[in-house]
Amino acid sequence: MSARTVLPALPPLLTRAGAASAVAAAVLAGSVLVPGAAAEAEAAGVSSKALKVAASKKGSPYRWGGAGPNQFDCSGLILYAYKKAGRSLPRTAAAQYTRARHISKKSRKPGDLVFFHGRGRVYHVALYAGKDRVWHAAKPGTRVKKERLWTTSVSYGRVR
Repeated sequence: MSARTVLPALPPLLTRAGAASAVAAAVLAGSVLVPGAAAEAEAAGVSSKALKVAASKKGSPYRWGGAGPNQFDCSGLILYAYKKAGRSLPRTAAAQYTRARHISKKSRKPGDLVFFHGRGRVYHVALYAGKDRVWHAAKPGTRVKKERLWTTSVSYGRVR
């Protein structure tokens, strides 16, 4: 089937290769014209990599103030995972909350941050793994693990 058969309005000099190039150019131009599309795609890649890094630390012991590579507290795990994914974040859960772009529960995706609230402050942070589960370093005496969300006193954030 020729380009002329599929696209009869095209000039005869436009070959299949030319038609493919025109389609590719239109697709690329469309992605440039959609505000934030490239940034969202890049953020998704970074979040996915951070999630893989956090999962690779399964079983690492909790250590207050630990930021890797072998021991972690909650915000240290997030800091480490995102650093390995190419993003820098502040050290504490509260500062990470301030830096993140806040999103709704409905729009959360794997790799987004989950902030735990109580008594008017953020006291814990974890990495959303999907299906109401998070990767986190919970408290002294525990290890990095994936577990089900245990409270609804949370909010979500996306690393910019």
